[in-house]
Amino acid sequence: MFNFSNAVEELNNYRGSEKKKTLIYNNKKYLVKFPDPIREKNREISCINNAFSEYIGSNIFKIIGFKVQNTILGIYNYDGKEKIVCACEDFTDEGHVLYEFENIALSVNPDKKIETELNDIMEVIDIISKMMKIEGLKEKFWDMFIIDSLIGNENRYNGDWGILLDKTNNIFKFAPIYDCGSCLNPTLSDIEIKELSEVEIKNIAINTYSCIKEDGKKINCISYIKSLKNPDCNNALTRIFKKIDLDKINEFINNIEILPDDRKNFYKKIITLRYEILEEVYKIKR
Repeated sequence: MFNFSNAVEELNNYRGSEKKKTLIYNNKKYLVKFPDPIREKNREISCINNAFSEYIGSNIFKIIGFKVQNTILGIYNYDGKEKIVCACEDFTDEGHVLYEFENIALSVNPDKKIETELNDIMEVIDIISKMMKIEGLKEKFWDMFIIDSLIGNENRYNGDWGILLDKTNNIFKFAPIYDCGSCLNPTLSDIEIKELSEVEIKNIAINTYSCIKEDGKKINCISYIKSLKNPDCNNALTRIFKKIDLDKINEFINNIEILPDDRKNFYKKIITLRYEILEEVYKIKR
């Protein structure tokens, strides 16, 4: 386990609701996310296990072949208490600038606030793809949606993905995947997970709702993919499913020594349940 306790701290200017620090470790800049036990009583916003979610979710994307923000699971000693944290390496520098989709959408249409309505997102993607000459932006978005559905990421808001500018070559590309801390049910405590029945685990796996909306209602990720009603989503499943290596994902989870066994098993079960559904749809689509 990496120990970030003696890393150099800078003033934090990263956004988001979770507790975090900006640290320099081995000459690299990291956003370090902390668990937030103060908010544990409020079940709707507790992020007590977000370090595990961030680390595992990011690495699942990486295992499947996405360009991803580098993440490190570690510890940080604060006021005599040892905290499990996830350090997220900053992939921006003087030559690489991140433009979050949220900010791009505001500039495309200043008269309309673009939130997470699917049609609005698609409209902005079409506009900026032409404006910034970005190839495959829509495809990358739907590829990300498929894996977010696999890991149960319910909070891929417009500020949680974006476009990266390579200033040297003046080229815009889909940014590395970042901010996966809301996947894998981080609000569930170890005790709650241990008490879940197989039926309850299956319900959790199936009833995962994206923050993306259609006609004002949040999309049920698995149901949406199963419906086969969106050609872009269908094509993404065809591209991505064959790259999902469930054995490698399970092996990765198993090798996280600090992760409790009950939580390991829970993660593997819900991912496997979703994988099996995606496999059924993939076979139909193929």
